[in-house]
Amino acid sequence: MNRSDGLVRRVKSRDTESNGGSSSAANNADQEENRLDKEDDIEDCDSKETRLTLMEEVLLLGLKDKEGYTSFWNDCISSGLRGCILIELGLRGRIELERAGMRRKGLCTRKIILKSDTPTGDVLLDEALKHIKETCPPETIQSWIEYLSGETWNPLKIRYQLKNVRERLAKNLVEKGVLTTEKQNFLLFDMTTHPLTDNVIKCRLVKKIQDAVLTKWVNDPQRIGKRMLALILLAHASDVLENAFAPLNDDDYELAMRRVRELLDLDFEAESAKSNANEVIWAVFAAFTK
Repeated sequence: MNRSDGLVRRVKSRDTESNGGSSSAANNADQEENRLDKEDDIEDCDSKETRLTLMEEVLLLGLKDKEGYTSFWNDCISSGLRGCILIELGLRGRIELERAGMRRKGLCTRKIILKSDTPTGDVLLDEALKHIKETCPPETIQSWIEYLSGETWNPLKIRYQLKNVRERLAKNLVEKGVLTTEKQNFLLFDMTTHPLTDNVIKCRLVKKIQDAVLTKWVNDPQRIGKRMLALILLAHASDVLENAFAPLNDDDYELAMRRVRELLDLDFEAESAKSNANEVIWAVFAAFTK
């Protein structure tokens, strides 16, 4: 199903290098990614302590501020967060797609190849990276989203599932001072929740997304920062983008949604073939929109 469906109506309910070379390649990729998205950091005035990963940003958008949990009706955020993990690994130069070859394989049929096994320092990313490294033969982006989510019928692949991802990301945000931890009673059971404690960080995140599709909008997706582009489309795939646009007036809301539809309607194959494109990002987008 095309995930651009349903955007027209405003929803009211918001419920394979050597080890020596691989380290250098990973460091170069980290530096390049930081350089490309440096304007985001300058604009946000984020310190290192409050710089968030894609996964943390998507989860933060999905969390109810006071209640401290995501909507019980959201069945998209689990796979969306796994897509964020793959994109983070792609942005940090740890994974890439196999070559398209003479027959020009499509994004959804090309396999993920390990580019560098240098640890990222993030537990979730390193766990996913370890699984990818140990898997032979390689698998596609779509397969890895299913494996990491545990949504696979293959019992031999269930061991690749990343467990308690939302809780682990929430604890990261607690450590960064964005959330706090509480216990809530839901009649039959107690649940650990993570209400918002630093509203400035979330407001800054929401404003950053709004500005990207309104005041700072550019028609060429290649001129949008890779991380911001990924954030917009993965937030949509996770069904939490509406939360960022909810405060907008009706005219700005319609304009923002129309521009998101433009991104969703892009030819991902053509965009991935352009210079300076990160193929992993476009392959993840393709996996969520096919």
